[in-house]
Amino acid sequence: MRPFALIALLATIAGGPALAQEDRIIAHGIGVFDELKLPPDFDHLPYVNPDAPKGGELSEAIPNSTGFDNYNPFTFRGRAAVLSSIMLESILTGTADEVGAAYCLLCESIEYPRNRDWVIFHLRPEARFSDGTPLTANDVLFSYETLRDKGLSSFRLVIGQQVSKAEVIDDHTIKFTFTPDYPRRDVIQSVGSLPIFSRKDFVENDRDLEATMETPMIGSGPYMFDSAEINRKVIYRRNPDYWGKDLPINRGRHNFDRIRFEYFSDYDAAFEAFKAGEYAFRREVSSIIWATRYNFPALEKGWVVKETLPDGQIASGQAWVLNLRRPDWQDIRVRQAIGLMFNFEWSNDALFYGLYDRVDSFWDNSDLEASGPPDEGELELLEPLAKDLPEGILTQDAVTAPVSGPRQLDRKNLRKASKLLDEAGWTVADDGKRRNAQGRQLSIEILNDSQTFDRVINPFVQNLQALGVDARNVRVDNAEYENRKRSHDFDLISDHLGQDEIPGSGLQQYFGSANVGDVFNPMGLANPAIDALITQVEEAETKDELTTRVHALDRALRSLRFWIPQWYNANHLVAYYDQYGRPETLPPYALGEMDFWWYDADKAKALRDAGALR
Repeated sequence: MRPFALIALLATIAGGPALAQEDRIIAHGIGVFDELKLPPDFDHLPYVNPDAPKGGELSEAIPNSTGFDNYNPFTFRGRAAVLSSIMLESILTGTADEVGAAYCLLCESIEYPRNRDWVIFHLRPEARFSDGTPLTANDVLFSYETLRDKGLSSFRLVIGQQVSKAEVIDDHTIKFTFTPDYPRRDVIQSVGSLPIFSRKDFVENDRDLEATMETPMIGSGPYMFDSAEINRKVIYRRNPDYWGKDLPINRGRHNFDRIRFEYFSDYDAAFEAFKAGEYAFRREVSSIIWATRYNFPALEKGWVVKETLPDGQIASGQAWVLNLRRPDWQDIRVRQAIGLMFNFEWSNDALFYGLYDRVDSFWDNSDLEASGPPDEGELELLEPLAKDLPEGILTQDAVTAPVSGPRQLDRKNLRKASKLLDEAGWTVADDGKRRNAQGRQLSIEILNDSQTFDRVINPFVQNLQALGVDARNVRVDNAEYENRKRSHDFDLISDHLGQDEIPGSGLQQYFGSANVGDVFNPMGLANPAIDALITQVEEAETKDELTTRVHALDRALRSLRFWIPQWYNANHLVAYYDQYGRPETLPPYALGEMDFWWYDADKAKALRDAGALR
């Protein structure tokens, strides 16, 4: 860390008189509410093997994909290759066993006042991009300005609101001053998490963040681009000259020489390739495959390990999402009726082998999930907003997904849905179809890019048809699916709306009115009560305040019934060829196979000698 006198001088130059020492914090990281778990002189992260060997390859699959055509993950134009940002680092980085903690990575220290009105990042002089050029404060400023001006629209909005000024003090010092009255809780973590681009790389290669890129970006991280076959595979290699390989935050991490991803058109093709040894690590997402098809020779011979590992992360919030931009879905009674026709209980028993739990909340699998009726703290927040929320928000239990019986078509829920549609003006005509007063039929298309998902969607479609709705499973390829999602050309799509343990500005992207046209707000939600609650969450200054305010927001979001919750598993389902090692106890918030697992050369040689891997 630099001498205190020099830091005080820099603070004076950066704007205004230097603060008294007791009013200023100089640290190796920052936490949102809690103290940092790791002291300034920590040796390595507690969940890694600091002596993990380096070498070998980790290989995985991208199933159900039409491939990729460029290397820019910061634009919606084209389809970026998986891990196209793997080479980019940020000033601060989180860990997999703490919530809200951010430790210095590109910086050697951070400096900020107790009110967090600004932050100075003191960058590490040794930081280098993979082409050998120094990473400086000018690269940080360039990255911030590029993301602010040319990043995705929702990202531009958040960054533009947070920062009033960014200024370079010297080659290794940059200051961000935050907008007056903007919530201060996690603004330092927000700017500290920005990916840092090489200004030289962008200028020399005429890169445009809003356009596709035919060549991968240069970064400062432990991995760099190696090779690719468009639409087939992409490979990244560990940089042997990585500047940060000996930092305590990195010890025992980034252990593979290569990371390879193979692309497949569907899940079945990807699974058959795994059985044949074309790639070595598989995260299983298909319950039927997990339950019925892991009986192939490589597993029976002990070459493949099949494991269920605990996952402490908030559930993904997987759900079908109704497009509120379309008039037919404006009536909450119609939305509720549609939701009643998905029978999770039957699906879990008949299709999923009992492996899943139902999603109920945007914060499932955490203490941020709302339950029961609102408590006193929630009522204080909700009462002034009740006019913009459904009736019952102040008195009833938090909305949960409907429970269905053991038969595919639950007659009780069918009757409830029929009554709701009748009340909404969609009555049954002589032809048995639901029509409005103008004679137009109620129709819904479930957009789907997965053959595997057909077995789930088709019974849902049949139940909707029994209700008199013209329902269809519309299968398209992955490229058309993404294009229609981005242009909001759908009735119902599947998406993931799960949120963070310490939610903040990202809530605006998912649920804020200002982002009604953004892909991160797929339902097109625009509700003043939700906007007000998001602000309340952003302004929470203690853990207790945050919990109460998230409960109120979760309750309000669920009351609007714009989603049809699907399912989640509170475990990682993984299978891999027995050539990898990992810590005995995994951290709660990451599986970490690309981060802190490692390659066991002796086991790998035994597999190769046995002909287990290609």
